[in-house]
Amino acid sequence: MKKYKTLLIRIYGVVQGVGFRPTVSRHADKNHILGSVCNKGPYVEIWAQGSDSELEGFLYHLEHNPPKRSSILKIDVHEVEESEEFQNFEIIESEHVQGEIFVSPDIAICPECTRELFDKKDRRYLHPFINCTCCGPRLTILDSMPYDRVRTSMGQFPMCPECEYEYTHPETRRYDAQPVCCNECGPEVYLIGRNERGSAAITYTRQVIHDGGIAAIKGIGGFHLCCDATNQETVQRLRTLKRRPAKPLAVMMRDMETAERECEVTRVQKEVLDGHQKPIILLKKKLNGMLCDAVAPDNPKVGVMLPYAPVQLLIFTYKDDIAMPDCLVMTSGNTSGAPICRDDNDAIAELSKMCDVILSHDRMIRIRADDSVMDFFEGKPYMIRRSRGYAPLPFIISKGFKGEVLAVGGELKNSFCVGKNDLFYQSPYIGDMEDLRTVKALKESIARLETLLEITPTIVACDMHPKYNTTYVAQKIGIPVLQVQHHYAHILSCMAENDYSEPVIGVSFDGTGYGTDGTIWGGELLKVTYDEFNRLGSIKPFLQIGGDLSAKEGWRIAVSMIYGIYKDKAKAAEIVKQLELCDEKNCNVQFMMAHNKINSIVSTSAGRLFDAVSAMLNIRKQSSFEGEASTTLEFAAEAYEEKCAAHNSCGSIYNVDSIEAADLVYENSGGQLILATDVLVKKILEEILAGKDSQMLAYFFHQKLSDMIAAGCAHASENTGIKTIALSGGVYQNRLLLKMSLDRLKKLGFRVLTHSLLPPNDGGIALGQAVAAMKHINKLKR
Repeated sequence: MKKYKTLLIRIYGVVQGVGFRPTVSRHADKNHILGSVCNKGPYVEIWAQGSDSELEGFLYHLEHNPPKRSSILKIDVHEVEESEEFQNFEIIESEHVQGEIFVSPDIAICPECTRELFDKKDRRYLHPFINCTCCGPRLTILDSMPYDRVRTSMGQFPMCPECEYEYTHPETRRYDAQPVCCNECGPEVYLIGRNERGSAAITYTRQVIHDGGIAAIKGIGGFHLCCDATNQETVQRLRTLKRRPAKPLAVMMRDMETAERECEVTRVQKEVLDGHQKPIILLKKKLNGMLCDAVAPDNPKVGVMLPYAPVQLLIFTYKDDIAMPDCLVMTSGNTSGAPICRDDNDAIAELSKMCDVILSHDRMIRIRADDSVMDFFEGKPYMIRRSRGYAPLPFIISKGFKGEVLAVGGELKNSFCVGKNDLFYQSPYIGDMEDLRTVKALKESIARLETLLEITPTIVACDMHPKYNTTYVAQKIGIPVLQVQHHYAHILSCMAENDYSEPVIGVSFDGTGYGTDGTIWGGELLKVTYDEFNRLGSIKPFLQIGGDLSAKEGWRIAVSMIYGIYKDKAKAAEIVKQLELCDEKNCNVQFMMAHNKINSIVSTSAGRLFDAVSAMLNIRKQSSFEGEASTTLEFAAEAYEEKCAAHNSCGSIYNVDSIEAADLVYENSGGQLILATDVLVKKILEEILAGKDSQMLAYFFHQKLSDMIAAGCAHASENTGIKTIALSGGVYQNRLLLKMSLDRLKKLGFRVLTHSLLPPNDGGIALGQAVAAMKHINKLKR
């Protein structure tokens, strides 16, 4: 006689609207399990009865073979001593219970729907809004929870009898798929300002692109600007219209075969590129590809994505005779600094002067969701912008927190975060807060996400900077405000992503942030806990001259550093002249401002340090977009590294006198650790003037800065006893610096926390702010 036992299983995560219950039922049948499955809202509840081996097999399948588009965050399993005897396995009607809520991100079109889209015998043939239980819009169409059609922007489209049958019958692929529709009952595409609708609108748009024009196309989370990525003249025209002279443009490629023709793609990158999130991935360009130079000028990489919305597939392939290019620029549809356009009014106001046609549709977008962007590091995703496909999946922190908080995030690359107990929901990407349209979008998105997640914050966290628009937004909400130091928030975000709550030494290398002493920080060593931080040290402070201009014109920082290092006006002026950093008049103005402390502030910004070295090496003296000078410096260093690999040894090429280990870091009179970046810059200046190769010196800079970071952490560890390091901040988007830092720190025996699915840049600091706010209110409750 078999010995049965009963388990109560609760599965938390994205488990609604993804076919979870039918999948559980199939796993139960396969393993001879009796019991039931029910959606409770925050979780799926399963009663499972069977033998030990049957239950073991069932649990294995639940964990390793969930529905394709689900996202399991936690599985709780409890044995029930006394239970009814089940006669079969049933799917029970859903019940709504109070608790944490998980909202599914938008999901890229699945292979089954793609096949149906191009099947002439299918009733959804060429339907621009085809979807099923496994794919389609989720977050961007949602009005409120629980997730049901009437609470989405699909509620205005009554289902035809055929769609309603699929929606209500569990045996179909579209059972409980809220956006289900077809050519008869769904939304429709049309051209703004023209009469074409439906098929004619798509054909007209394709013709415009084919003929070298620019189209604005409404997708799942907003509009894109689209043109032929192989046409230099057209892409350059788009750059001029968008006032984006050099920043790389994302490219949508027809299929994986096209991506492999144009770029180097690893097996892991393939899986993500063609997975259900379909983010933009930064891939190394192949030589002699078809992409024009204007797509990503002076950049060895290009951001690539595959079509994720049905209408995008139809732009590539349709029933007309237009021969479309297989690589299309697909960049965010917005003006510089503004949020992505999401409706016709936005598109008419902002995009009509940048394009030749606007292809829109009548399904409303409730929350904007720009494309996610990721790099890869050590075979894993390394997020640059977390948005469509990933937000608002929460991060879980195992601290037993209780409460509800809001964090408004950073001023640049803004995304916000709402926290409920141990779950922290990072929003989709919003944009830069310098533009009041983005501020409005932030306020709207906060209100909508709080409604969806049924969260009423009791505290709001923001940056310490008194003049940030995010600070203003936080202060106007009407609840207590907690200001969190910028670089502390960066390290907290790294700890939170790794669910690590013990003390760490934080290396926060960033652009600029408001310091507690009134100066500008950005190259910091911090002792960090969830309760507080102590500043242990920094890179060598320098005078940052020129205010906001200095962030765009690295030559200003270079001149200031040279003057600060040599403390001799004539010698500094001669070096500035030799390096052709600026003319004599501008040089004298910089010296005067430095001497009289006009529009000047003490800074430890690592980002500005990179900009200065880039200018000194004549790689980039000024930037047309944030990070241009520093990323170009990284590319130069990586090019040298590849040259080293080709010669099988850096030693045969590398001929810069090193800096002694004892000179890398020291303790100043105030007990602060100082990374001797002034010594490093001086050494680089000497080598430049000696005629050394700029790529070699770019590599040398990364190498020695990594040595300083490791030496600083070693000193900090001796003083604090902490053996765990957290690396965060926008400068750590630099994969070469990350790799070198990680290698050195691991050799010293440290455990190192890094980012993966949360950006190290300002797009990730809202999580750190939210954790600080949650810790604050839980401390008050004691």
